[in-house]
Amino acid sequence: MNRNLKIGLIIAMVFLLLFGYISYAKNNETVPQDHNSQEVITDTIPYWQEDSPAMKSIMDYVKSVTDPSSEAYIAPADRIVVFDSDGTLFGELFPTYFDTCLMIHRYLHDDTFQADPADKEYCQALEEAVINRQPEPDSPRSGAQMLAESFRGFTVDEYRQYIRDFMETDVPGFENMKYQDGFFKPMTGLIQYLAQNNFQIYIVSGTETTMLRELIKGTLDEYIPSDHVIGTSFTLTATNQGDTNGRSYTITADDEIIYEGNMTFKNQKSNKIYSIIERIGKEPILAFGNSSGDFAMGEYTLRNNGKAYMLLCDDTERDYGSIETAEKFRTQCNEYGFETVSMKNEFKTIYGETITKN
Repeated sequence: MNRNLKIGLIIAMVFLLLFGYISYAKNNETVPQDHNSQEVITDTIPYWQEDSPAMKSIMDYVKSVTDPSSEAYIAPADRIVVFDSDGTLFGELFPTYFDTCLMIHRYLHDDTFQADPADKEYCQALEEAVINRQPEPDSPRSGAQMLAESFRGFTVDEYRQYIRDFMETDVPGFENMKYQDGFFKPMTGLIQYLAQNNFQIYIVSGTETTMLRELIKGTLDEYIPSDHVIGTSFTLTATNQGDTNGRSYTITADDEIIYEGNMTFKNQKSNKIYSIIERIGKEPILAFGNSSGDFAMGEYTLRNNGKAYMLLCDDTERDYGSIETAEKFRTQCNEYGFETVSMKNEFKTIYGETITKN
């Protein structure tokens, strides 16, 4: 074999060895994983009892829709889950809904707000009723409208700050709790679990949208971006707009955006379906609620071959639940085909071990 041929063979062998090494390295390299984009199937959901029937049902469903080999597989972009807020994610019994507590504070305990005497008298009767767990008095107009009126003239930033300040106040009826601590731990664990399995999570609530966006900051906003929060709407205007309609007015450099003092859309019952269609544009495959106000959303989800779960307010030790109300609600849910979640029996904790009912 001549010298040139030997050199050629050696060069060819070197190239073959180098190509083989590169191919091996490429096939065996460690690819960094984004934990937020990887589906995570675990044995339990944080803060849920291990023998929880609802947890097992939820996890079985998640496994089926996230398994590419399953006939039930659903692509991540279409894994839409919708949650009610009050009583589903966040307590509504301290002593009533967060926005109602805020309204009572604004009308009765905020010296900077000069309320109409008749409205103040109503809020006084309302406060006494909810603290004593009695039926609420008839209101002169909707609570949402009264709340909107109480913030007339606030800039958006002022309104947001007011919400944050109120979140840091103590909650009546509980020890070691501020309003910002009012989220149900098992439901925050559920949202984390669904996010890890690439579900697109939305809150569809009767609470005003901006208020709810502030409320979830530091707790759920890691998993639920602000544009996934759909709530009741308060009207906005510009400081120099006057009587000109918004569609005919262009803001100037001197304008500030302020609240006009009206409620235009209450996101309740069937309105939740309409807002899902308008704001999301896709049908949910999972829905979570806790009252008849969520039945329309649950029915809409079942109609699209999804599953709906409703929380029962049956815990009287760790929360201000009612066995009678819970059993009546369970019967209603069964008639609709919704699955129920016993807060008493299926949640290891509600607000966390450091928070106790007073």
